[in-house]
Amino acid sequence: MNPLVAPEAGSARHGAGTSLSVNVNRVALLRNTRPLDIPNVVHIATLALEAGADGITVHPRPDERHIRAADVRELHALLQRWPQAEYNIEGNPFHNLMPLVHEWRPQQCTLVPDSAEQSTSDHGWDLRADGARLRPVIDELRSLGVRISLFMDPVPEAMALARELGADRVELYTESYARAHGTPAQDERLAAYARAAEAARAVGLGLNAGHDLNRANLGDFLRAVPGVQEVSIGHALVGDALEFGIAETVRLYQRCIRLAQAPAA
Repeated sequence: MNPLVAPEAGSARHGAGTSLSVNVNRVALLRNTRPLDIPNVVHIATLALEAGADGITVHPRPDERHIRAADVRELHALLQRWPQAEYNIEGNPFHNLMPLVHEWRPQQCTLVPDSAEQSTSDHGWDLRADGARLRPVIDELRSLGVRISLFMDPVPEAMALARELGADRVELYTESYARAHGTPAQDERLAAYARAAEAARAVGLGLNAGHDLNRANLGDFLRAVPGVQEVSIGHALVGDALEFGIAETVRLYQRCIRLAQAPAA
């Protein structure tokens, strides 16, 4: 345990619960707008870990418009000093992802079907269309000892296919829930995610979630969709950090997670 981290800081360091992985892509995007190393991605990741983040996520794109190969290397070095935290490298395995995973061996690799032109991910895998070409990639990752997560829409019948391909987890793509939050469609969308989560657990898949989760909607999601092992949050968390600072923002998100998973009074 790093002496800078209070024992209660992380929500999932010592057992069951949902881990918070901080995606630092937006930090890198801001840095890349100037020829100076400000803000420094490794420094921000360090502050997040000191405040209780359970891991760090990066999603490098081929054009390096935010995370660069050098960032992946430097964050790997940082996380060697934080053995209780996890490194999640995500991206399209048919672009630039696999050489980085081979070199730096993160605890988890999340496979995402984004195109090189997309500004952000906007859909999960269609495993009936993509399963055949994903299978050798999954086998390759398994040989490296890396946990495999597939970025998926909340489609219950797709969970068995993900498991058959050899995935360890799925990351449920949560944008449709985020858009529905606070509207009459919220409960219906949450029910769809709960059904997908149940189907994933039924076939032995672990469960992650991410995309457009924020302090306003995270608690409702976790209460409605039990068993989420990790949430990966970047855009909203970095936005909140402009107001609260990165350390306090991490603590606020961990508080959301703890409150959502606290036993009912």
